[in-house]
This record gives sequence, structure tokens and C-alpha cells, in this order.
Amino acid sequence: MARHFSLTADGGSRGNPGSAGYGSVVTENGTIIAELYDYIGIATNNVAEYCGLIAGLTAIHAIDPDATVDVKMDSKLVVEQMSGRWQIKHADMRTLASDARAAHNPSLVTYAWIPRDQNSHADRLANKALDLQAGGGEVISVQKNYLTERLLTKEVATTIILIRHGETPLTPFKKFSGDGPLNPELTEQGLAQAELVAHAVAELNPEVIVASPLNRTKQTAAALSRVTGLPVNYEDAWIECSFGIWDGMSIDEVKEKYPADYNSWLCSTGFAPPSGESYDAVAVRVDEALEKIVAQYPGQRVAVVTHNGTIKTAAKLAVGAPAESIFHIDVSPCSITMISIWPSDGLRALRSLNEQGHLR
Repeated sequence: MARHFSLTADGGSRGNPGSAGYGSVVTENGTIIAELYDYIGIATNNVAEYCGLIAGLTAIHAIDPDATVDVKMDSKLVVEQMSGRWQIKHADMRTLASDARAAHNPSLVTYAWIPRDQNSHADRLANKALDLQAGGGEVISVQKNYLTERLLTKEVATTIILIRHGETPLTPFKKFSGDGPLNPELTEQGLAQAELVAHAVAELNPEVIVASPLNRTKQTAAALSRVTGLPVNYEDAWIECSFGIWDGMSIDEVKEKYPADYNSWLCSTGFAPPSGESYDAVAVRVDEALEKIVAQYPGQRVAVVTHNGTIKTAAKLAVGAPAESIFHIDVSPCSITMISIWPSDGLRALRSLNEQGHLR
């Protein structure tokens, strides 16, 4: 005999469009069967609401493909469009509506609008996804003969929180600062920045701290360690690009003393400064470092305190951008960049880049 479920779903976007997530609650005879939520990146409220609907219908279909479903949402647009009373003019909405119909037999699904205060459970889950910038699910009540936890629990991505170190004496003058013997420490301003970013990252609930072993990253990581109580794991793979004999020099100084080399460096990520390292070489070790984190900490939130060049490289790798795109990315001191990587297939997503709100 076919089962009957109720589904409430919601989605939200902080910015519309902006950071977006959804929540879904599946119940049967008043008993919560499952809670689902996920962060979907940059999207509108309507897209997030549709995603919540699709997730819930997909979960129900996994339980019983012949189940009847009462969907209740506070999104007038989704309810009216899925009920067939409103035309769907926007191409993206048509695609999402089609996905919702494909998730479960539409002849078995009814739709009703409810006030926002009656949809608070799904709304809380959507906000949980936004706060964590991650997804997941929990089976609350399940009979062993029709469902396993695997069917409703989405794989949780490994979230890598990349933090650039604070200001050093070289930073305001835009001098090359790699892994050379100068190895500068933070200025007073840099130490203040480190405290601010430490508290901001602590709110993201990291479970692991990894850091480059240079002085400026060690000091920044130390602030994060004090706030979170987590130990710091130092990894050479996250060290800054080596700029060789350019280390400590300004761009103008390099242009004057090594004009041909500087031009070659700008024209090719495969060119290394004399006695230094190319950005292509940096990409190889950062790629390996990302994979190592996913292998060691699957599904966890890992804070990595590192450098400008390595963060730009990680962002480039996450979106599959051309090698030269590294010259068009800006990463400021003590900014936050976030990447999600799914352990099962290695899929990568750039969640945010160069966030600095905590410094203001």
C-alpha cells in the first residue's frame, strides 16, 4: 500500500541573489521522517525554494515511488507555478519546475500555500545551511524495511577555509614576500587583523587548523588557535611561492633591475623568477595539498592559514580557470576564502573569495 507524506520546504538568499540555502522536512502521520538542508552557493530566494522542494520530493521518492505527497510552502510563486495556475516565464524557473516534476510523479503531489510562521522548521534548516555553508541530512525516524540512512543523508563536503596572514612590513609597499630568508613577522596592524579574523573563522566552527610554517602565518594561526582551542598542524605545501632573488623587492624595483624577467613572469605562469618558483609549480603542490586535506579530513571544516599566491591558486583550481587568471585575483591580508570539495568524486566549488567584512 502506498504511503502518504507531508513535505514542507523553504529556501533563502542573503542578498537575493546572494548566499543561498534550503531546508526540507518530511513527515508521515505527524512524525518527522527526515530533515534535509544544503548550501547551494549564490542564488535567488526562488531558486533556493525550488531546491528545497526538489530535495524533499527526491527523498520521498527514495522511500516510496508510489507515495502521495502534500507539499506546503510559504512561497506563493513555487506553489502557484507547480499547481499550474501561474505561467513559468523565466527559463531557469522552468528548468527547476521540470526537475521537481521529475523527482516524483506530479500526479501524486498536491500543493498548498501556508503562512511563513507555519513553515518555521524548514526555514530553520535553510538558515542552518547558510550559517554552515554546507549541507547534510538526518533520518529522524525510519523503518528498516524501506529506507537506509544513506538514501536521505547527502554527502557532506570538506570545507576548506583559507585565511591569508596579516600585514607584514612588506605588505603596504607591495613588495614580493615569498619563502626567502627575510621571513617577516606581523606588524601591529597585522596582529590586530589576526585577532579579528580568528574570531570570524571561529564562528565557522573549524575542526582542524593547518598552516604554512613561515613566521607571518604562524602568528596568524596562533591567534586562531587561541580562540578555538585547536592545535596547529604545519604543512610545507601551504608555504608561499618562492620569488627567489626578487624577495623583498617592490614591483618597481624588479621592473628596473630585471625588466625582461619581469615581463616573462607576467606573460607566463610557467616562468620562475631567478632562483624562485613558477606559479605552475605552486599549482601542482596546492592541488596535492587540497587532495590531502580531503583524504585526511573528509566532511570536516579545515582552516588553512596561508598566503596570497597559494590562496589565489586554490581559487583558480576550484573553478577550473585558466592558469593566467591568477594575475586577476586579489586576496587581502586576513581575508577569508572558502572552498568545498566532495570526497567521493573530488567536485570542487568556490564558496567565497576575499571576504573582509570582519575587518571593518
